[in-house]
Amino acid sequence: MRLEEGERIEDLQCQGLRIIQNKNYYTFTSDSVILANFINLKENDVCAEIGTGCGVIPVLLSAKTKFKKIFAFELQSEMARLAEKNVILNKLEDKVSIISDDVRNFTQHFQKESFDVVFSNPPYMKGDGKNANAIRDLARHDTSLPMEDLCKTAFNLLKFGGKFYVVYGATRSCELIHMLIESNLEPKRMFFTQNGKDKIVLVVIEAVKGGKHGVEVLPDLVTNDKKGDYLKELQTKYFLRRGR
Repeated sequence: MRLEEGERIEDLQCQGLRIIQNKNYYTFTSDSVILANFINLKENDVCAEIGTGCGVIPVLLSAKTKFKKIFAFELQSEMARLAEKNVILNKLEDKVSIISDDVRNFTQHFQKESFDVVFSNPPYMKGDGKNANAIRDLARHDTSLPMEDLCKTAFNLLKFGGKFYVVYGATRSCELIHMLIESNLEPKRMFFTQNGKDKIVLVVIEAVKGGKHGVEVLPDLVTNDKKGDYLKELQTKYFLRRGR
């Protein structure tokens, strides 16, 4: 496969999977890896991803679990092309399709309530970015996909009883839970991550469309030691290898 300027191929150290990343774009972080390991799929599930980036979550899910199909939306055409290359690199063309479009336009591609599972590692920083790299800013800041739009779109994509998996900045966890409930996506399981220095970093939630009230709060996931390195247990269990 021909690599473009700034691209590199990395070994995910998981069943021979590899990922192409571009140093000039936004590269994936442990957020995506942790979410991939929380998602629970069934063999016949048809899934939608909101904002696939380089496509790392579907690639990891292909090693972890069985599913029928993932349709991965990506707003930025540059990232969509990169995700498509990663699908081809890992021979997942029959399992993963990249849709280069704003997920809010999904009715141009599918009927409402077409999916069993929806998942997303969305941009969760508030406001406009100040980075000269517009691709990185859109991937990090919620101007391209406000929380309300994220939750409403997930609701419209899902069948009744379908599951929505999302990872978000922990400082906005109250907003997220409120918006999920307002969108009739009831949180059922959740946990926070710690960075090894007693700081809560992320919130990870499984919500069910039309679900009953009641959430199971799982123990915090400590991802790093006090030096900032990923814990050895997580390097195997969560495919984490190094900081980025």
